[in-house]
Amino acid sequence: MGNKYVVVDLETTGNAPKKGDKIIQFAAVVIENGIITEQYSSLINPEQSIPPFIEELTGLSDEMVENAPLFSEIAPKVLTLLEGAYFVAHNVLFDLSFLQEELIEAGYNGFYGPVLDTVEMARILFPTADSYKLSDLALREGLDHERPHQADSDAYVTAELLLILLNKLKNLPHTTIERLHKLSGGLKSDLDILLDEHILINESKIEQLADDIEVHRGIALKKGTEPQESAGSGLQAFPFREEEKQALFVKAFPSYEKRQGQFIMMDSVYEAFKNKQHALIEAGTGVGKSLAYLVPAALHAKESGRTVIISTYTTQLQEQLLSKDVPLLQKMLSFPLSTVLLKGRSHYLSLARFVQTLRDDEDNYDTILSKMQILVWLLETDTGDIDELNLSSGGMIYWSRIKNDETAFLQDKSWISRDFYLRARKEAQKADIIITNHSLLLTDLTASTAILPEFSHVVIDEGHHFVKASGKHFGNKLDYLSVRLMLGQIGMMEQKQLYYKLEKLVEEKAGIRDDFMHSFEVNQLIADILHEMDELFRVIAIYAKKYNKAKKSVNRISVRFNKSTANKETKAVLAGAERFGFMLKDLIQAIDSRVCAVAAIKSALSLEEKALMEEVASILDDLRDMNEDLKHIFHLPASEFVVWVEMDTRAAQNATTVYAQPVSVSEYLKNQFFSQKESAVITSATLSVKNSFSFIVKELGLEEQQCTLKQIQSPFDYQNQVKLVVSDDLPEVNAVPLEEYVAAITEHIISIAEAAKGRMLILFTSHEMLRKTHELIKESGFLEDYAIIAQGVTSGSRSRLTRNFQRFDKAILLGTSSFWEGVDIPGEDLSCLVIVRLPFSPPDEPMAQAKNEQIANKGKNPFSEYSLPEAIIRFKQGVGRLIRTSSDRGVIVIFDRRIITARYGKAFLDSIPPIPVEKSHIDEIVDLINDWL
Repeated sequence: MGNKYVVVDLETTGNAPKKGDKIIQFAAVVIENGIITEQYSSLINPEQSIPPFIEELTGLSDEMVENAPLFSEIAPKVLTLLEGAYFVAHNVLFDLSFLQEELIEAGYNGFYGPVLDTVEMARILFPTADSYKLSDLALREGLDHERPHQADSDAYVTAELLLILLNKLKNLPHTTIERLHKLSGGLKSDLDILLDEHILINESKIEQLADDIEVHRGIALKKGTEPQESAGSGLQAFPFREEEKQALFVKAFPSYEKRQGQFIMMDSVYEAFKNKQHALIEAGTGVGKSLAYLVPAALHAKESGRTVIISTYTTQLQEQLLSKDVPLLQKMLSFPLSTVLLKGRSHYLSLARFVQTLRDDEDNYDTILSKMQILVWLLETDTGDIDELNLSSGGMIYWSRIKNDETAFLQDKSWISRDFYLRARKEAQKADIIITNHSLLLTDLTASTAILPEFSHVVIDEGHHFVKASGKHFGNKLDYLSVRLMLGQIGMMEQKQLYYKLEKLVEEKAGIRDDFMHSFEVNQLIADILHEMDELFRVIAIYAKKYNKAKKSVNRISVRFNKSTANKETKAVLAGAERFGFMLKDLIQAIDSRVCAVAAIKSALSLEEKALMEEVASILDDLRDMNEDLKHIFHLPASEFVVWVEMDTRAAQNATTVYAQPVSVSEYLKNQFFSQKESAVITSATLSVKNSFSFIVKELGLEEQQCTLKQIQSPFDYQNQVKLVVSDDLPEVNAVPLEEYVAAITEHIISIAEAAKGRMLILFTSHEMLRKTHELIKESGFLEDYAIIAQGVTSGSRSRLTRNFQRFDKAILLGTSSFWEGVDIPGEDLSCLVIVRLPFSPPDEPMAQAKNEQIANKGKNPFSEYSLPEAIIRFKQGVGRLIRTSSDRGVIVIFDRRIITARYGKAFLDSIPPIPVEKSHIDEIVDLINDWL
């Protein structure tokens, strides 16, 4: 491709050229015939001062640009560079709009040639990348990006990225290129011109597809591998003796050092499986628990010929088991082991539905981009699992139309042989081990058609979350956005959405029957429902704001809803829910009667019409589910369930959700799960409280005498790897106003950060305190050269925040409750942990409140029965974050003096490995950190 590409990057004084922001650095890299032929870069005098924020970001100051040329002086050079070229940038509309303004202001014509956007291209061609920021893509592709946010460095990296993208584009199968071309008219850039050129070139040559790619019905995709029948070289006996175990581990780890705890755990799991017993095994950090349960699980699966299920709470752990632990396990075994990761059905793509939507024309930008991403992804994916894809939020709406679910109308046989969900299930039927998550495990109990093959033995890892996952599963929720979206997809006649299309189809094919509700009435009903829904969520928001106990300045609030109170707000919510429910029932009936009429003449429908009915049937199911949720939340007896509202007061309506969950899941779990299974092994690093399992056993609905209970200590030498200091010069947290407390801890955090050189994780229990501390650290200006990453303030998911944290040497991570669990930051990345407050649930947190009431009604003490054990388990999780290998060293600083002053403080310390505790002033703490780290 002999095209000329000019890759441009600008640094500017702000992001609004129309408001007078100016360019302060221009850089361009020219690519011709696939190689970089020229680089040009110049600072520019903006004739205004550079804001401090921009100076911090780019490193460019007023002094540096004061003798630089004006833009009008370099404009002729810029135009010469751009002549006859594609204008390319990372987020092209930003750079182009600035350049146009400056060129026109300097008296030239703007640039009107073709443009390409490397963000857009990367989204399409790297559909599974974690992030499309330039620095992240550079890291992913192994490009050297030494000075981010300086135009010359950014432009050069963008040019290298463009070459990689063009190369990938050129090598796509012809049919994929043609499909992408059909969609590309709706993009922000001129990729269609480029694709057009490729199509012309491809017409003149014969295509050689890669071995693992096939074209089926006009779609190029990766060939599926047939699941292998596991032909084993006989059985392998369980290694009872220590030297047998040692020999086994050496196969996977040539330099294996014996871990006594790992051996003990292997025996415990195997015995529980053999004796058909439930077991709770607490395995401290570093025991190597994954392999300690995988080995006996694999051997038991082979001996008994029955599948063993491994269930986790986080997808992070599932990926780790599959990519890291299972290959090691395979080296230890003398037979091939078949292991499958299985998720809920809606995680998998339906190829039949996807291909059907490729025929639609009335698409928005997000949908077009998602379709293009998926066309490329199909060449790479083995699983068709959405978790691999990085879709935009608009793309997630499109996904709901193409996800795999029960098909009533679209029996499209042509794709069945390649259906991702059926493939995963088929593999699962033959698997020795299935890795899944707690929610699918629980769904399988109540689903009408079982997803998992029959099983009697299961390992529940991250077991301290099983109760929480069960609460969600046995509960209900209703949120404004989903309801709004669903009703929006149905639409009124004049909006020409599903209802309009259904009505037209019924008129043409089935005929309108006398017993149908008239289309005019249905249309009015949809309008009324939309109004009634807005009204319902409006009164819910009024209720939440009135009965919110938290401070006014908190944006995210969580308020318990008590149906039995007789105030006017409660009555308004219940009345609104009732009206909404009645209308919903009428709508379900009206749509259902039409669906039945069409179903009777199913054979006369075209493929498009079947696809439409498929969408209608799917929405009808969703409406029925929503009606069930509504009933459960607002109308069923309340004593066993706790109902609460969560909302964001800044976007009151859009961000409101109502939840209902059983106060205790122990009965459900006992009857529906544990009594049905022969052996469930529950494991985690945090199950016991003060060396007793009674708290978690009760929560799970088990009896201690029916279970094997095992505590396995961490092999690490905490005495010599960890220092634990309690700061004794801070005020008591509840004794002073929040502002004063935040000011005091911020000073401490700054001193500690400077001593520890970053690499700090700070755990808060309240989001408000986290936000205020973050603001104050930023304002103080002391930690300018640190990357300060705050959960809920810095954008991104938990795993993304963790990755960002690992990327910077001087990083400080501020996290709340979800960071207390499930973050693995090994080695040097984390050397200092600060625990701001002991992690008790706030007293007005609805679930904690309801549990405490239930315990008090039984005449017991809610604090010692629930609040304290729950906080201790979280505390253990936090402490477990610090030491992940035998060579790590770290310091834990606790700001909450209650750990040594309160009677119950000792219970926290008794529940973690023995570490010497010191009390110190901040100066002594800083000295200690300097010496220790």
